[in-house]
Amino acid sequence: MESSAGEVAKPASPGLVAQIMRFVLIGGFCALVDSGLYVLLLQAGTWVHLAKAISFIAGTTTAYFLNRRFTFTGAQKGGAGQLGGFAALYTTTFFVNVGTNALMLATLPADFTWRVASAWIIAQGTATAINFVMLKWVVFREARD
Repeated sequence: MESSAGEVAKPASPGLVAQIMRFVLIGGFCALVDSGLYVLLLQAGTWVHLAKAISFIAGTTTAYFLNRRFTFTGAQKGGAGQLGGFAALYTTTFFVNVGTNALMLATLPADFTWRVASAWIIAQGTATAINFVMLKWVVFREARD
């Protein structure tokens, strides 16, 4: 789209409810990427914490690109600030996610059948909440007119 001054107009940002719905759908897909890779790595004999780290990186990298394209469409695109914000956010949530997973594995009873799955869900939920808030209002913030 071009404005009358010849500038390319940014697409309108979806409302908050639409953004949350898109974030949840994309997050569900990316959770499948994360959990699927996690299970595959565990089955391959990978150390549990390394498996979690690798799966987290794969899932959140996928989430970043899909959310940038489909959820936070009204945000400024690219640039060193956005890339730096993404790196800082995902570095932080990486440690929150892996640390929460480790904490849950250490505190849930060893004989609990759903111990690994529960630890993963709690870690993922914590990181997901942090990611939405920070992506929406920091990394992909919209310019105010």
